[in-house]
Amino acid sequence: MLIIQMKFLQAILSVFHYSINFVQMQRSFLDTPIEFLKGVGPMRAEALKKELRIFTFDDLLNLFPFRYVDRTKFYRISEINEDMPYVQLRGKISHGELVGEGRAKRYVARFTDGFDTIELVWFQGWRWMQGKFSAGTEYIVFGKPTAFNRKFNMAHPEVEAVNEDNLKLNSALQAVYPSTETLKNKGLDSNGIRRLQTTLVSQLNNHLTETLPDYLVKENNFVPKEEAVKQIHFPTGNAELAKARARLKFEELFYLQLKLLKQKTIRSATTRGFVFSKVGDYFNNFYKDHLPFPLTGAQKRVVKEIRVDAGSGKQMNRLLQGDVGSGKTMVAMLSMLIALDNGYQACIMAPTEILANQHFVSLTETLGPLGLHIKLLTGSTKVKERRKIHADLLSGELQILVGTHALIEDIVQFKNLGLAVIDEQHRFGVAQRAKLRDKNKLGGNNNALAPHILIMTATPIPRTLAMTLYGDLDVSVIDEMPPGRKPIKTTHMTDNQRLRMFGFMKEQIALGRQIYVVYPLIQESEKLDYKNLMEGFDSIEREFPLPKYQISIVHGKQDAQRKEMEMQRFVKGQTQIMVATTVIEVGVNVPNASVMVIESTERFGLSQLHQLRGRVGRGAEQSFCVLMSSFKLSKESQIRIETMCRTNDGFEIADVDMKLRGPGDIEGTQQSGILNLKIADLSQDVKILQDARIIASKILDEDPDFQKPENFILSKQLEEQSKGKTVWSKVG
Repeated sequence: MLIIQMKFLQAILSVFHYSINFVQMQRSFLDTPIEFLKGVGPMRAEALKKELRIFTFDDLLNLFPFRYVDRTKFYRISEINEDMPYVQLRGKISHGELVGEGRAKRYVARFTDGFDTIELVWFQGWRWMQGKFSAGTEYIVFGKPTAFNRKFNMAHPEVEAVNEDNLKLNSALQAVYPSTETLKNKGLDSNGIRRLQTTLVSQLNNHLTETLPDYLVKENNFVPKEEAVKQIHFPTGNAELAKARARLKFEELFYLQLKLLKQKTIRSATTRGFVFSKVGDYFNNFYKDHLPFPLTGAQKRVVKEIRVDAGSGKQMNRLLQGDVGSGKTMVAMLSMLIALDNGYQACIMAPTEILANQHFVSLTETLGPLGLHIKLLTGSTKVKERRKIHADLLSGELQILVGTHALIEDIVQFKNLGLAVIDEQHRFGVAQRAKLRDKNKLGGNNNALAPHILIMTATPIPRTLAMTLYGDLDVSVIDEMPPGRKPIKTTHMTDNQRLRMFGFMKEQIALGRQIYVVYPLIQESEKLDYKNLMEGFDSIEREFPLPKYQISIVHGKQDAQRKEMEMQRFVKGQTQIMVATTVIEVGVNVPNASVMVIESTERFGLSQLHQLRGRVGRGAEQSFCVLMSSFKLSKESQIRIETMCRTNDGFEIADVDMKLRGPGDIEGTQQSGILNLKIADLSQDVKILQDARIIASKILDEDPDFQKPENFILSKQLEEQSKGKTVWSKVG
């Protein structure tokens, strides 16, 4: 019996070793340097590495197409209309000649399908086009038709002589790949990259192992991994392409969620935090006697969530989302008072000196009756004051420190930092946030408990993006505005209505209000035909002359002292108009400022427009936002402006913004490293993301360490992904 068991065990081990060797062989193929692929070579390899971060066969396979062109149909010229994106024609080139002089010179060829004629035009590279085509040869032409003088032409089309191979290729959906000018100069435009993919995919031959557990593949009716990769590059039809995309999108989002949830589980189990066991005199006295306004229901709910977190013995890592003016700062203050009640220090880090100053003023004024020791530390803090701050921090006398990046300098050490608040978190890198979190470990105390972390953002984040960027954090949302706030009225005006806009500004100043005028640029740009700050300042000075009107000017190129002086003139009401760049996007709180004029609105993203608008509407009076733009707008600019005029809801605005720009372009998301998605699109794949998260969560609940044999593959894949491969391609 023992001999039989031993033989059985040997058989299992043999299969296991074979499987390991097979996987290693596959990895060896996938890890082959890209220069060894036929058609690449050293020079092209260098360009692929530099331009698209493609180092290996695996990287190239993961360069997915960003769209597909339907090459299944040949059109007649008579069927063309200007709304068609791209069309494919088949016929002959009857005549070609150079037309025009100097810079207007171009090569024009007449193409006929036997019934009608269309002009093919090359404005660049025309020297190479002469003599390229022969009259008796049949060609396939592919490009975008454009109407000019009631006739259609096609600029810089793809032209290939008809042969058996390209007729076969052009009978399917054709992938279009990202490229760059450098790559195109080396013959690696989309067609060139597709040829490389053809060579590589033909060599797969079971080199791609399954990367999902068998039960997930079966339960979701997914196609096998290798089949999905083949179909994504060379789809045999729309149905096959849909199945491949569904499989690969799920896999990408599933492993992303599995990784985030696994990190959260590990941190929760291993990272201890200070126990805030009580709510004491600081909190209670302030809440009962000095609270400047009643808390909203949403604020009360979030404070309770923070209290539960901080009292659990585990380190809190909570993201606090709230629209501009929703009262996040008050929640942060109350949280800091809880820390102080339990004998710990607190700090708040802001990305700019303006915002740090604003927090310092707000804290000292609001918490003044409690007699707390609060200090400000920024790059402008004098050396003598810095030394005093450092000493008071180490002794524990300094209770709350407000500052910028200066807080994370190694010399800044706390006696017992219990709570760190990070405001406008997207402006800080991951490493910077980690340094603040590790402050209690300075001085060699590696067993120090981690301070609780409260991350605040006034930039509304769509739910799908929050699940992806902050899937390992607990998320709180203040979704209720303080009572009595009037919604900001937003209107759109074009440059030809400027006198009307100036008249409105004078009416508001006559009522005692103050006005922001924001420009996108500081100095004139040769490439961008937009109003700039200095030109705008001059025109406003002419329209609003001294001494009747006083104007401040604030921009990023001023030194900190001048900037602060100009800001304070406006805060104190000594100036009626502040002309500024987006430096005032956050951190300025002037309740009497009731008008925000945004020049060259088309230059701003939706999220930034919403942030700028949030600088007004802070007092009891009706506030206004005027969006100034040129008369001619792109479709995307029209959507942004219409959205701003229609709603004040930051989360609705964030959803529109993500659909317009894509998640990777939303401010701050690229630095996270998470959104280098290869194929998933968070603006479209909400359902896939939700399903992936639910499934990942269920697996971790049942098998947190992947001990079940069917889940070994999950551990292996997470290990592969942790090697830090970055793929820069993305499918829309």
